[in-house]
Amino acid sequence: MPSKVSEAFTLRTYPYREADLVVSFLTRDQGRLRGIARSARRQKNSFGSGLERLSLVQMHYYQKENVELVRLNSCDLVESQFSLASDYPSGVALDYIAELSEQLLPSHEPNEKFFRLLGSVLDQLRRKEGVWLPITYFSLWAVRLSGFLEEMRIEDESLAIAKEMLTKPVSQLDAAAWTKETAQDLRRALIRSMEIHIERRLLTARALETL
Repeated sequence: MPSKVSEAFTLRTYPYREADLVVSFLTRDQGRLRGIARSARRQKNSFGSGLERLSLVQMHYYQKENVELVRLNSCDLVESQFSLASDYPSGVALDYIAELSEQLLPSHEPNEKFFRLLGSVLDQLRRKEGVWLPITYFSLWAVRLSGFLEEMRIEDESLAIAKEMLTKPVSQLDAAAWTKETAQDLRRALIRSMEIHIERRLLTARALETL
């Protein structure tokens, strides 16, 4: 059972047994994986804050053939999202991004473009220029990279925004001009499309509407 080390974003954790966690994480080279982190709920553990939502880590794990869950050994924190989590709108944005990644990405299928998308959107959020541009950008590209982006019936202004998003990095777009109402029909159309695709409601999409 060879040991592996992958650059990864922690997506979500679930309690397992008395002291363990099941961890869903997106690696750059292996795609989305799930693994068991033994004793991760104890005060002294080998994971630290690396299992916090959307932390960027170097994940150390063991992977057996034909076994769904890998065994997590430890992780080294590269970048925390703590400064975002302490701000409510940014925290909701993190929840939304994590839920989309968890629901849209099939397991064990490498998708480096999605991994890089996640990194660039988190970088944009850390600029503290508002959540609506990065949320909408992430939604659009998540749908495109998942292969079900279709023609949408939206306002011409929103359509122009979508076309610009598909040709420029998020860092080159003007976040200062964005409000909740900017391209709102685009964002809602994308959420509807994702909910149809995954055949369930996105819980965090409802939270976005309350911001």
